[in-house]
Amino acid sequence: MRGPFLPLYGSGGIMMLVVSKPFYSNIVLVYIAGCIGATALEYVVGVLMELLFKVRYWDYSNKFLNINGHVCLESTLVWGFFTVLFTHYLQIPVEMFITSIPYNFLSIFTTVLTVYVSCDFMIAFKTALDLRDFLVYMEKAKEEMGRIQKRLDVIIAFKGEDVRESIDKKVDGISSGIGSRVDVLSNALEKSFASLKEKVSREPSPYLSGAKEEIAEMYTKYRILMDRLTPGPIRGFFDWYRNRTIIGNPGMVSEKFKTSLEEIKEKASNIRKNH
Repeated sequence: MRGPFLPLYGSGGIMMLVVSKPFYSNIVLVYIAGCIGATALEYVVGVLMELLFKVRYWDYSNKFLNINGHVCLESTLVWGFFTVLFTHYLQIPVEMFITSIPYNFLSIFTTVLTVYVSCDFMIAFKTALDLRDFLVYMEKAKEEMGRIQKRLDVIIAFKGEDVRESIDKKVDGISSGIGSRVDVLSNALEKSFASLKEKVSREPSPYLSGAKEEIAEMYTKYRILMDRLTPGPIRGFFDWYRNRTIIGNPGMVSEKFKTSLEEIKEKASNIRKNH
């Protein structure tokens, strides 16, 4: 979320008050309850967010005694300390201040704040879903670009039906070494299309002439893929929000879409520098 709100921490604060209430007079039990409650909340939210958005917005994989990177011993111990600090020290003056505010003013302020937070949450949720869909599209687009590259390599290397099998084996090796970044695939395809254009003009043949329509179709498909993969200038609020969301979460990772996510973060950073 772009406003100064973090729902997980807000929910965590409420959870700390709830789980510690039965043990309020015993600091040690409050600490233990906070450790267990906060860790359980963090784990469940982390798992659900990764299932829904395909991205981890925090990752403890490099921490000691972590569980699937969602929680770790260090964070658990810290949550217990924060629970004691929050319930026995911070919450008391906050509660006194809130109860001192006139009810009518508090009701209006709460209503306005609720509307604002709800709008921010809905936009953030949609943005996270859009990012997930774009990551999925990137992977499919790269697979399609790899198939186009493979076919272009066959056309470029074609010398006759008797050597088609050996060419296909060679192309498998070429395509597998192209790389998985969009910019690498794009550069390879641009060179292949340029090479074919030069070959058609330098060495016209019935085979190349017959393949012109197929080549044109592949180039059109390639351009359509690239148009969607290439970020345009930031034109409005939603473009700005999406870019800020990506930049504002530098620690988010994705095992399945690792390369694609790094490319998106890199492009967002470049857009920010240009502005």
